[in-house]
Amino acid sequence: MSTIITIADLEDLDKAAREFVKLMGDNTVFAFYGPMGVGKTTFIRALSRVLGVEEDMANSPSFSIINEYRSDTTAELIYHFDLYRLEDEEEALDMGVEDYFDSGALCLLEWPERIESLLPDDTVKVTIAEDPDTQVRTLTID
Repeated sequence: MSTIITIADLEDLDKAAREFVKLMGDNTVFAFYGPMGVGKTTFIRALSRVLGVEEDMANSPSFSIINEYRSDTTAELIYHFDLYRLEDEEEALDMGVEDYFDSGALCLLEWPERIESLLPDDTVKVTIAEDPDTQVRTLTID
């Protein structure tokens, strides 16, 4: 069963992130799907902030592929992946992506379709879409 969270504007981001946190349960791997510019990084930044990561720490890891954050409130590790620049799944294996997934730490992945066959079976799929007329974003969580 899918759950939908609507983000009407930037002011709704933290509210949407808090709602998302309530739905996370014990899951640790979240795969964010959506076209370039739809707001994957922006939502993950808001989610990280709600989870206790300092505002200036949560940036897109576009150049490093993965960023590690630590929650100031829970001291838990959060890994933020931007897999857009990966050439193939072998590159992901070489960087130890499966070890991150098995670590029990929260893993937030942008462009997960680049490593689809490596994703754990219990990965939560999050699709972000934008209504081009209203610019309202919807998160569909499966």
